[in-house]
Amino acid sequence: MGISFENLVTWPKYGFFKLECSLLTPLQQLKRIGLTIASLNQGCEEMKRHISAAHQETAPVLEEASELMKQKEQVEAKQQLLKAFNAHFIMSDDDIARLTSTAEPVNDKFFSLLARAKKIQNDCEILLGTENQRLGLEIMEQTSKNLNGAFQKLYRWIQREFKSLNLENPQISSAIRRALRVLAERPSLFQNCLDFFAEAREHILSDAFYTALTGTSATGEEDTSVKPIELVAHDPLRYVGDMLAWTHSATVSEREALEVLFISDGDEIAKGIQAGRDSEPWNRISDENEASDFDGLKALNELVDRDVAGVARVLRQRIGQVIQSHEETIMAYKIANLLNFYRVTFSKLLGEDSVLLESLTTLEESALRQFRILMRDHVAGLQAETHAAPPDLGPPDFLQDGLKQLTAIMKTYETSFVSLNSREADFQPILAEAFDPFMNGSEAIAKDLEAPASSIFAINCLLAARNILAPFDFNGERLLEIRGNIEQYSASLVDHQYSFFRNSSALQPLLQALTSLSDTKEDLESIRTLDTFQPDALTLASQTLDNFLPSALMDAMENLKDLQSSKLAREITEEAADKFCDDFEQVEEKLIAADELLEEVDNGSAPEPLRALFPRTSAEIRVLLS
Repeated sequence: MGISFENLVTWPKYGFFKLECSLLTPLQQLKRIGLTIASLNQGCEEMKRHISAAHQETAPVLEEASELMKQKEQVEAKQQLLKAFNAHFIMSDDDIARLTSTAEPVNDKFFSLLARAKKIQNDCEILLGTENQRLGLEIMEQTSKNLNGAFQKLYRWIQREFKSLNLENPQISSAIRRALRVLAERPSLFQNCLDFFAEAREHILSDAFYTALTGTSATGEEDTSVKPIELVAHDPLRYVGDMLAWTHSATVSEREALEVLFISDGDEIAKGIQAGRDSEPWNRISDENEASDFDGLKALNELVDRDVAGVARVLRQRIGQVIQSHEETIMAYKIANLLNFYRVTFSKLLGEDSVLLESLTTLEESALRQFRILMRDHVAGLQAETHAAPPDLGPPDFLQDGLKQLTAIMKTYETSFVSLNSREADFQPILAEAFDPFMNGSEAIAKDLEAPASSIFAINCLLAARNILAPFDFNGERLLEIRGNIEQYSASLVDHQYSFFRNSSALQPLLQALTSLSDTKEDLESIRTLDTFQPDALTLASQTLDNFLPSALMDAMENLKDLQSSKLAREITEEAADKFCDDFEQVEEKLIAADELLEEVDNGSAPEPLRALFPRTSAEIRVLLS
């Protein structure tokens, strides 16, 4: 760019030029200006050349500097990314030591690092989705190794804590509960911990039970604070009851101590176990037959049952010895009923599937089997003896003893935990063993007696049985059966009393003579021709009736004097008297009809009326026999 004259003049730098020009002639001034301009233009061109050369020399440097600045920014960004990556995915050596070293404590820091390691493992799935999977695989491998080490450390720590736990009062601390919740993510390790705990508790409870039984510890040291259960071994029922009561108390305490883990923390454990199964797909095949969901209550029952498994073995052995060594029928049944009570109690406490419940069920069956054996031996002994009815036709001694024994059995059964719906049905086998043989023996004696003694004896035995069975509500069907048998034998006694009334009153011949006659005129006229209705015979029958009637009821009741129910004897006699009165009324009607027919043909020489010879009326008879 050139320099114009106007620019040159206006520049303050060139003020001196104005001064010089003012002293020269115009031509000189113009020349001077031209030279100056040319000089300036030359200077500008020179400057342009220098600037262009400088620009050419500095351009590569500036370009390189710009590239270096960009690289610097990329490096800084990568450094920040690496720092963030390391902070998230890489654990420091100190953290890994705290996580896996058994020398480091299991505290909040440990659980925090464990949670971080699990998060790193989960986030590695994102890295595996990138093009370069090697980094994700390496980090996941290292993290899995650290996690396995952490869970092994936690597993060993729990075992150590279990060893130092006060097993006499196994209250699991919050730290152990937290550790178990976390360890549930490794189901095999979690189960191993429970196995270790159950084994330790089984030994402790077995030793404690031995001390309770003998007053001496497993090491032989005497414990003066314990009153040995064996001191009451002479009383089988109390001995068995004390052992069962101790077992129940220990089971309840064990359950209460462990309940907080499996019930309060059950959801967390279930989540952990499910997470462990999801993280170990190779174990799913072996778990196909197992329940997919963790049942805290079931797990609690199983662990408590395993804890008392040793006690159950000793209990089974001791009670089994008691059952086999005692030969008292009632005692065997009482032990069976006591076992039934605790069996129902433990089924509510531990569920139906438990070793302890299985032991109690076996012992109960053994006690009932011993009861049946002893009862059958007793009955067989009675059958080998000769028995006769007592003189008063009351229940024989063997029946009274059997009913007394049955009463004790029923009182025991009444206290048992049996469903109301099956209460009566469940007692039928007991009646078959402890009641039916005695009643069958009494029935056999009755068959050898003459009537009416056989019926009286049978009724007395049935009444005694009814009185024993009636107070208990589980004998309804058997009482109905007894009632039917009593009615059957009572009908036989009614027939006997009815025959007594007819024969003793001389009414029997009259009834027999009139049986074949109807109410026709010919039959009524023929009555006077019958031998039993001749004046002398009819007069004798009337006198016999008159002699019989004043003491008829007393004489009839005397026939049933051995019947042990005066009410039943009176009812039987009254029923027989009613039948007798009905028969007498039939005789009376026939005699009146015959006399009325005689009056119709009266020719002045008619015989004496039959009613005059036999004057008693049915109304009088009913009054006298009422």
